[in-house]
Amino acid sequence: MTKRALITGISGQDGAYLSKFLLDKGYEVYGIVRRSSHRGVDNHRLLWIGVWDKVKLFDGDLGDLSSLMRIVNEVMPDEVYNLAAQSFVTSSWQQPILTANITAIGVTNMLEALRSAKPDARFYQASSSEMFGLIQESVQSETTPFYPRSPYAVAKLYGHWITVNYRESYNIHASSGILFNHESPLRGAEFVTRKVTTAAAMIKLGLQSELKLGNIDAKRDWGHARDYVEAMWLMLQQDRPDDYVIATGKTTTVRDMCKIAMDYLELDFDKFVKIDPDLYRPAEVDILLGDPSKAKAKLGWEPSITLEDMIREMVDADLERLKK
Repeated sequence: MTKRALITGISGQDGAYLSKFLLDKGYEVYGIVRRSSHRGVDNHRLLWIGVWDKVKLFDGDLGDLSSLMRIVNEVMPDEVYNLAAQSFVTSSWQQPILTANITAIGVTNMLEALRSAKPDARFYQASSSEMFGLIQESVQSETTPFYPRSPYAVAKLYGHWITVNYRESYNIHASSGILFNHESPLRGAEFVTRKVTTAAAMIKLGLQSELKLGNIDAKRDWGHARDYVEAMWLMLQQDRPDDYVIATGKTTTVRDMCKIAMDYLELDFDKFVKIDPDLYRPAEVDILLGDPSKAKAKLGWEPSITLEDMIREMVDADLERLKK
């Protein structure tokens, strides 16, 4: 029988790549999208990746349990990937209640819908390396204590632990992927990697004169979303549910990531990059570095795309967008 997958946040970066990945494996793919006056704009990633006409979308919201119940009853999914969230860390300080309602309580709503209507479905929760925050260990693994440093990270931590709770309380096959930063040409323009690659392309084309950044000495473990969605799928193919850190095991400063983009276009980093103190976060996460050894040992997963290749791919995509 053909497997059915239901994806919340299907119009986001990970949702688009995961949709293509699952379709290529022969799945029927269904997605939940919020009703929006910008329909057609918010789904551009599905169009860009070439799957818009191959997935079926339902209007729903993680904050509305009734819509989730209706959709689960109609789809009867074999696998559910909960990728939806208010996922921009900076916005979580401006919208902490919304972030809590969607990124935290929304996970409970999705799990409740499954528990009531399709308890044998396998569930994936998109946890985040931001939960480690003020790091308690130099390299973060599944056993590293959490210390969230933003409303987003706090909400993600709730979502992570409620997933563990439903797994242990109701015997649901529920796994969490503690994903470190993962990017692509489909990343939102407000995130630092896309901000950098878009600005580099605009400067190269003479459309922008400088790039303003905040803490360029912050370090992140960056991978490609195309690699990371495979890890999500692998988790749900295991006999037993579990939690996994998904990372490259390498950390790079924002400064060096920016230099990769600038050097690729033969631009002078020191000339075009300016520090703006207003762009610093109220509570900064200085370094994140993941240990993916468990994912490698149990899932057979390893990243295949380097940071350099990813940034160059993103720069090329932004150049192409701007030229059009």
